[in-house]
This record gives sequence, C-alpha cells and structure tokens, in this order.
Amino acid sequence: MPASPSTARAINDRLALELLQSEGPLTAGQLKSMTGLSRPTVADLVERLQESGLIRVVGETGARRRGPNARVYGIVADRAHLAALDVRTQGVSLVVADLLGDTLAEAYLPIDGDTRPEPAVERAVALLERTARDAGAARLHSVGIGVPGLIDPATGELRDATGLPAWHRLLVAELQKRLPARVVPENETNLAAVAEQRAGAARGRDTFAFLWLGHGVGAALFLDGRLRRGASGGAGEIGFLPVPGTGGLPTAHGCDGGFHSLAGSGAVSVLAEEHGVKAPDAPGPAAAALVSEAVAAGEDAFLDALAGRLAVGAAAVVSVLDPGCVVLGGEVGLAGGAELAARVESALAALTPLPTLVRAGELGGAAVLRGALLTARDAAQEELFGPGA
Repeated sequence: MPASPSTARAINDRLALELLQSEGPLTAGQLKSMTGLSRPTVADLVERLQESGLIRVVGETGARRRGPNARVYGIVADRAHLAALDVRTQGVSLVVADLLGDTLAEAYLPIDGDTRPEPAVERAVALLERTARDAGAARLHSVGIGVPGLIDPATGELRDATGLPAWHRLLVAELQKRLPARVVPENETNLAAVAEQRAGAARGRDTFAFLWLGHGVGAALFLDGRLRRGASGGAGEIGFLPVPGTGGLPTAHGCDGGFHSLAGSGAVSVLAEEHGVKAPDAPGPAAAALVSEAVAAGEDAFLDALAGRLAVGAAAVVSVLDPGCVVLGGEVGLAGGAELAARVESALAALTPLPTLVRAGELGGAAVLRGALLTARDAAQEELFGPGA
C-alpha cells in the first residue's frame, strides 16, 4: 500500500535530516539532487524543518550568477545536547556534545579503588552535571554510557558481575534516576565496535566481528548491519570460550581455562617473558607496552606465538558466524597494529577455509567514548527526526 501523505512527509523529512547530518550544510537544490524529490516537495520539507527548529539558514552559496545566491541549510546543533561516559575500573571519562556530535567539553575523574560506592557515584554525577553546565547545556537530551559489564536486554540495566566495582552499577541507576535525559547504557566492547563500524576499521561493513584485547577479552558481533547482543546480553563473551592450549576449562564462575587464559593481558605478559620481550620504562598497561615493544623490535617469535593464540579464538568465532572480517581492538590490538593483524590473518587462514580479513582497530582507547556518543546521538535523532517531531 502507498504511504499516507503524513507518513511520506515524515520519511522525506528524516531523509533530508540524515543527509544534512552526514554531508553537512546543503542547498535546497543539493537536497533535491540527493533525495530525488521534486522541487516543491523539497521546498515544503525545508519550510517544515525550519518551523520545527531542526534546521536553519547557515549561509549562502558563493557562486557568481545572476539572481540571488542559494541559501545553505544546516541542522541546528544546539537543538539538543548529548553526553557520553566511558566508565572504567579506575575512573570515568566523559564528553558533552551538540546534536552534530561536536565536542563542547570533556572531563576525567579518577576514582581510587578504596573509594566507597556512594561517594564515587556522587562525584561522577556531579562532574557530569558541572561539565554540562559549563558547556552551556542546560538540559541533556541523551546520555550514552559504556560499561565493562553485561546489559540486560529486557530492562536496560547493568547486571551484577564479579570483579567489577560496585559503583558501576550504582552510577548507571543514579544517572537514570536523576537526569531528565534518556540514559542508554551499553557494554564497552559493543560501543567500541559501533565506533569502528561508523568511523574506523570496519567502515562500510555490515558484517564483522570485533575482538577486544585488553585486561580481559571480549567480542562484539555485527551481523547484517545490526549489533547482536544475544538473549541475555552476553553475546561475545569469548573469554569463556573453551579452546585448546589452556590446560583446563572455564566455569560458570570464572573464565580461567577459557580463551582469556590465552589472550588476556596477564597471559600476554607471561608469553612475552617466555620470549625475552621486555618494556621496563613504557607507560600504560604492561601487556600493551610489551606488544608495542615487540613490534618495534621485530620480535617475530613472540608476535607469531601471540598471533597463533589470537587466531585460535578468532577461528571459533569465524567458524560459527563467517563474519568476513575481524577487527582487533583494545589496548593490545592497538599496540599490535597492522603488524599483529597481518600475522593473525595468516594464522587464521591455516585454521579455517572461510576467507577472513583481519584489521587493526583505528580508534584505539577513544573507541568506547566515541561509540557512546554515537549511541547518544542516535537516541536523540530517533526522537527529534522521527514522525511528529
């Protein structure tokens, strides 16, 4: 059945807004060319979007021709303000941005491991409120939060998990209660994958697997353009994956004996020691420093051994999902870069007949915060750009 006039208008408006979001300011003529809509239809939607406060004239074309220059339209960036948080064991990083995703302010709060949950939460909430206020954001529309835990897909709540600070779960709940905003928590690995898919190593790919290689290991799965979370939110918990070479099996209460025992930061550090790789003065996480040093020094034996371990876990993912591409992220993935990715691709090719590219993530430690901001922007646009906005 053909769309009703109101539905057609909503579809056309959203299409125009998405083009203005992705391409930047455009003239009515450019919108007509890009959308394929008629001149009167474009004129009507431009008028509607201006009246709704979503777009405005931001300039004129500079072409020399007879008659008036064409007006250039852009999204009203301050129509909504967003925030993104990257919640880690040691603290919280955050940014406040406008509807276009441009950063207005950023801040970091270190939180000592001995800090009690309630004061930690209060300090984090106060920092967000102060940073938003200083950025001129009187009211936040949407807030994306990246956390190292599982999000219950039914409730949107951060599930209890051993090994994580108690203030993590309290912070998500407190923000949901106190902020007059839409708060969207998400697993940090999933958010890093979102960022790599939109602005990094997986640009333009609808299907790929993202491996987070850091203190722990995890995966995020994009299949047919959608992030897949699983029935309980646990899709990608490959630290628990039973694999050969660990000398044991994981349990429901711990991932020792699983892929974590081959690829977690502790295991990487032990492997480096076995191969005589050292990085005594390097800053940052030890495993990442060791891998970075190995790449710089051409430590082939260590890098090949590490790549072989990573290929074992990647092969299990590939054999089930056939993603066509695996992106290596996290601190170790960043440190290994293209050199480690190429070695993993070679080792993986020996384990599976399914052709699979392996790429190094491009966004590094900023991926989680970038993904959280993209998620917040998507949430705001879903409401503001939707029917009846």
